[in-house]
Amino acid sequence: MSDIKFTIVGAGSSYTPELLEELSQRREELPVREIMLYDINEERLDIMAGFCKRFAKHLGMEVDIKSTLDLDKALYGADFVDTQIRVGGNRQRVLDEKIPLKYHLVGQETTGAGGMMKAMRTIPVMLDVARKMEELSPTGWLINYTNPTGLVTEAVTRYTKANIAGFCSGGIFPKMWAKRSLGISYDRVQYDYAGLNHMNFISNITIDGRPVTEDEFLKIAGENTDVDLELVKLLGVIPSPYLQYYYHTTEKVNKILSRPRTRGEEVMLLEKEVYDAYADQNNFLKPAALSKRGGGGYSEVAIGFVNAIYNNIDTAMVVNVPNNGAIKFLPDTAVVEIGCLVNKRGISPLNVANIPEMCWGLISAVKNYEQLAVESAVEGNVRKAKLALLAHPLVREYDLVEKLIPELLEANKMYLPQFKF
Repeated sequence: MSDIKFTIVGAGSSYTPELLEELSQRREELPVREIMLYDINEERLDIMAGFCKRFAKHLGMEVDIKSTLDLDKALYGADFVDTQIRVGGNRQRVLDEKIPLKYHLVGQETTGAGGMMKAMRTIPVMLDVARKMEELSPTGWLINYTNPTGLVTEAVTRYTKANIAGFCSGGIFPKMWAKRSLGISYDRVQYDYAGLNHMNFISNITIDGRPVTEDEFLKIAGENTDVDLELVKLLGVIPSPYLQYYYHTTEKVNKILSRPRTRGEEVMLLEKEVYDAYADQNNFLKPAALSKRGGGGYSEVAIGFVNAIYNNIDTAMVVNVPNNGAIKFLPDTAVVEIGCLVNKRGISPLNVANIPEMCWGLISAVKNYEQLAVESAVEGNVRKAKLALLAHPLVREYDLVEKLIPELLEANKMYLPQFKF
C-alpha cells in the first residue's frame, strides 16, 4: 500500500463524517488518496457525498471523494473497507424492539430476540461483502462496525477467508470513564478486557502501569451508570453497560415499556434532524444533533486500526476475533471480544483477562445462542433459530419461543431470502 483507498459501505449512515474527521486528523500518517462512499439508498448517498465534499474542504483535506451504487466498484482495490450498514433501516429496528416487548422481554437491537433478527437480516449481506472482497480486494481489511458485530464477525470468519476486524466502541469506554472521573489522558490507562461483544468484563485496570486504588476503581466504575455500583463491588470487575439487560432485566424492561417511544423511534426522529442539516447546501459542519445519536469513539477506533496496520505500529486494541483457546471454556471457533495487539502482521490476541467464575455460565449461554443464530442465519434454518432463543438467557422459555419466532420471521420476511416462507 502506498496511497490508501478507503471504502465506506453504508456511507449513508449519519456517522460517516466522523470517519472523515478522524482521517483528517491523521493525514500526516495516513496518505488517503480516495474515499469511496457506497450505499443502496441513492438519495441518502447523494446527500452524504455532497456534505462530505464540503466537510473535507472545510477540514483542508486533499482527497478524492467518490460515491457509487455499485458494490463491486466500491470494493475493487480497497485497502480498508469500513462497514456500517443497517439492513431494513430503523423501521425494522423498531420492530426488533417492539415485538419482544409485547412478551415483556428485552427489546433491543443487539441482544435478545430483537438482536437475533438484526443478525438474521445482516449476516447474508455481510457475507456477500466479504466474499466479494476475497475476489476484488484480497489483501484489504474489512473493519466491521455493523451490529451485532460479534455475530457478524463470527459469520465472516467461519464462512469466508476475508480479513476482518470486528469492533465496538465499548472497547475504549474504560479509557473514557477514567478520563472523565480522574482527569487523565487515554494513553495512561490500561486494562484487561474479555468476553463477548456486549457481554464483557473489565479488570486489572492500571494507570502508568500501577494498579488503580480502590477509590480510583470505584470512580471509574461509577461512570458506567447502566449497572449498579454495588453490583460492580460484588463482581470485583466492571461489566459492559449492556449487562444491564442481564443483571437488571425486570427493571430495564419496565423502564423501556414506560417510555413513549423506543430507542429506535427516537433515532428515527434524530436522523431526520441530522439529515436535514446534511442536505443544507450551505452547511459544512457536523450537525449538533449528531451528538445525541450515540456510538461515541467509533471513528477513533476504526482509524486507529488503519494506522496500526498501515504504519506497522504495535497497538493494543479490543477486537472481536476467533477464540482459538484464549477463553478456555469456549469453542475455538467462537468469536470473542478481547484485548489484542494489532500491527501490519494482523491481529494477535493477548493474554485473556480475569473473568469471574460466576460469569462463565452467562458468557457460555450467550455464545451458545450466538453460534446457533449464525448457523440459522446462514442456512435459513428455523429450527436453529428456535434453539438459539431457547439458549438465550433473556428468552429461554419454550412457549415464548414458539410465539416469537413466527412473528419475528413474518415481520422480517422481505429481508430474509435465505428462509423459505
